[in-house]
Amino acid sequence: MSDKKKALIVQGGWDGHEPVQVSARFKRILEEEGLEVSLYDDLEKAFCDPEMLKTLHLIVPVWTGGKLEGHLCRNVSEAVASGVGLAGNHGGMCDAFRENTEWQFMTGGNWVSHPGGICDYTVEVIRNSSSPIVEGIEDFTVHSEQYYLHVDPAVDVLATTRFPNVPFYHMSNKACDMPVVWTKKWGHGRVFYSSLGHTDNVFVDSPSSEIIMRRGFLWAIEGRDIAIQRKLDPSVFHSNAKNY
Repeated sequence: MSDKKKALIVQGGWDGHEPVQVSARFKRILEEEGLEVSLYDDLEKAFCDPEMLKTLHLIVPVWTGGKLEGHLCRNVSEAVASGVGLAGNHGGMCDAFRENTEWQFMTGGNWVSHPGGICDYTVEVIRNSSSPIVEGIEDFTVHSEQYYLHVDPAVDVLATTRFPNVPFYHMSNKACDMPVVWTKKWGHGRVFYSSLGHTDNVFVDSPSSEIIMRRGFLWAIEGRDIAIQRKLDPSVFHSNAKNY
């Protein structure tokens, strides 16, 4: 039996975000970091076994749109609360399962628009961040979709982008810095998200995008190690007050 740390990638949904290509890149990155990676293209098969999910170090959704049934979302939620990391990018995590508000609560945000379509924009790294995910990374330019998201105010923002960048109705409001990269906690688990990566070539054209993803994976994985070492009990988060 392998003693390697395990990760699960689930790919699917809208083909325009190139889930197969992006999943292959993420699988390579995780295998380079020594993980054993399982790849699924079926949500039921990926998320049906709650006990299996709790044996993982990382769950990586690469699934735009689609529908996630409530019991499957709860299985993921409970696994992450126990310490399993959750990490993803662009539409594969925060433009997924739009009807599932519990998924949005767990991941920290959801996509609402990309007013400029494919455009050039700057990713500005938070200078005073102590996170190893963005350590030493300078601001960089991306040619891709600039995501406008509705974001959980509790997230730890590591990089932003300035809106407005192109003409659209949102220009009537004040300018704002939209989160691009963030982290948060869900129970004992660590959640990482980057809005970069409309298609796989973004990681080639903007190498900092891939560096951030790799570091985000490792940061999320570390949370599982801490939960195991400290024997953290997710039951402290359980409540019967919320009806699903």
